[in-house]
Amino acid sequence: MKVSEVYSGKPSDLESRAQVERRARELLETLGIDCVSVDHPHADTIADCMDAEAVLGAHICKNLFLTNRQQTEFYLLLMPGDKPFKTKLLSKQLGTARLSFASPQHMEELLGVTPGSVSILCLMNDTGGKVKAVIDSDVLKDEFLGCHPCMNTSSLKIRTTDITDKFLPAVHHGFTAVELPWSVEE
Repeated sequence: MKVSEVYSGKPSDLESRAQVERRARELLETLGIDCVSVDHPHADTIADCMDAEAVLGAHICKNLFLTNRQQTEFYLLLMPGDKPFKTKLLSKQLGTARLSFASPQHMEELLGVTPGSVSILCLMNDTGGKVKAVIDSDVLKDEFLGCHPCMNTSSLKIRTTDITDKFLPAVHHGFTAVELPWSVEE
């Protein structure tokens, strides 16, 4: 995948970008959160993000939008892209039964994005506070994290503490830290 040069601040063509991306970038600027960016073709999976990750020098988070069986509780899980995921292990830590992937319809309704573009920044669209942020401890250990600006044609490198200490409070969300294992036994 061809990625652009790394740049700081807003892109020069911000006005031509999707409204949700413009809002995410403007919110980061308003909050005084510095980031560097690269633009690239659509990156729907972690594998698609590898080139952007290498150029940014930050791990792009795997973002999983999950729900309970009754579809009454919703979670946005951030975890290292190359870490395996088992819903059973997360369900136990969150004290909920039978987590599964939430529908694209719920994603659009609650986070304002389509599959492939979800990131922690989408919580700015969850004004009702229905989605709980869940962050794997390995993401919290890194100085920087990589994410999309609510559109999967760009990736950002942001200080992890700027997300936890500035962004999440500004959008009225806390987070739950979890510890997911690197190896998963069947």
